[in-house]
Amino acid sequence: MQKTTALALALVAALGSASPALARHGDDDGPGDDRGGAQVRGGDDGPGDDRGGSDDRGDDRARTEVRRAGSCGRGATSKLKLKHDDGRIEAEFEVDRNRAGERWRVTLSRGGRVLVRGTARTAGRSGSFSFERRISDLDGADRVTARAVGPDGLTCTATVTLPSA
Repeated sequence: MQKTTALALALVAALGSASPALARHGDDDGPGDDRGGAQVRGGDDGPGDDRGGSDDRGDDRARTEVRRAGSCGRGATSKLKLKHDDGRIEAEFEVDRNRAGERWRVTLSRGGRVLVRGTARTAGRSGSFSFERRISDLDGADRVTARAVGPDGLTCTATVTLPSA
C-alpha cells in the first residue's frame, strides 16, 4: 500500500511539473501559424503586433522576436520573422498563395549579400510554405531581407531588422 501511494505521489509530482514547461516553451503551432508558439512575450503584444518581445525565462538568453508583413502581388501574402536563438538567428519566411503545389525560389540576404538560397513548395489546404533557416548573428542589429519568386515571376519580399541581443 505504501509503495502504491508513494508511486502515485511521484507520478503526480512528475506530471505536474512537466505540464507548465511544455505549455510555456512548447512550440505546438503548425506551419503557417503567425504567432510562433509561446516565444513572443512582453508588453501587450497582441495579434498583428510587430514590436516583438522577449520570453520570460529570466536568464540571459532572451529571445527577442521581430516580424513584419511583406509585399506580394496577385493575392499572395508574406511575412518574415527573426529571433535570437542560442547565439544565432532563426529566420522564418512564410508565403501564402492559397494554391498548393507551386514551386518557389527563396533567398535570404543581409546587406546585399546572399546568405541562403533554396526552394519551397506550397502545400496543404492553405497553399502556403514556411522557409526556416538559422543564420549567423553579427554584432549590432541585423537587417535581413527574404525574397521568394514563384510562378509567372510572382515575387514576395519582406525585410526585418532584429536588434542586438
